[in-house]
Amino acid sequence: MSRILNTEVLVPVLERLVKKACYELNDNVMDALRAAYEVEESPIGKETIKILVENGDFAKKEQLPCCHDTGAAVVFMEIGQDVCWEGKPLKEQINEGVRQGYDKGYLRKSMVADPLERVNTGDNTPAIVHTEIIPGDKVTIHVMPKGGGSENMGAFKVLLPGDGLQGVKDFVLETVRRVGGNPCPPYIIGVGVGGTMDHCAWMAKRALFRPIGERNAKPLYAELEKDILKAVNDTGVGPLGMGGRVTALDVHIDYYPVHITALPVAINFACNSARQATETI
Repeated sequence: MSRILNTEVLVPVLERLVKKACYELNDNVMDALRAAYEVEESPIGKETIKILVENGDFAKKEQLPCCHDTGAAVVFMEIGQDVCWEGKPLKEQINEGVRQGYDKGYLRKSMVADPLERVNTGDNTPAIVHTEIIPGDKVTIHVMPKGGGSENMGAFKVLLPGDGLQGVKDFVLETVRRVGGNPCPPYIIGVGVGGTMDHCAWMAKRALFRPIGERNAKPLYAELEKDILKAVNDTGVGPLGMGGRVTALDVHIDYYPVHITALPVAINFACNSARQATETI
């Protein structure tokens, strides 16, 4: 039996999620930062992580943005196939919720209407919207504000199939060495492997929604995640590029079937303010 939802229900949900994501780093991220503080050996790296933890605690307590760059609003919706929508267009209501969240939450507006003309939209819309149809009659809404520091450091490359596992690892490490501290480490690295160019890039970002410490279900990729994480932390980039043992909090890899001639790999970073909030209706 279908469940009918009016798209207007999305407006208050998006408003809440936008503010929550920008104000409150979730327990998973905060616990990972506290664990990083314990293993960091560099004095300046350790002090940097301490400040990040204090900043996260203060932002949540005072309901203030944990970073001045409150980002582009990435909205990912998992929509049950038994849900029927009525009312105004879905994206219109998503953007209204984002608009209200950034306005009422006093969050920085960073979106420009045209990438070349560079005129600010004034309300941080439009959001970047992705949807996926899943079984059931529920709708789960994920919000991830993506700041420029981390988003701008993403990378994509189509490797040769023969480059294999080592090629994927090498590309991630080359990217980490190139970007250094620009993505505001300690960060999370999302990696997409396979699919097409567009799907590969989306997998890299979607992988960032996975909780820190949760491995890919396939052993091949679980081991690759651990190997890349160790190699990244051995680079010595360290917290905020100051040097140290903790450059990444985790590495998450998602994969998809691919054409016989290709091995596309995409990389997306989530900075130490790995902001996200989720609600199901």
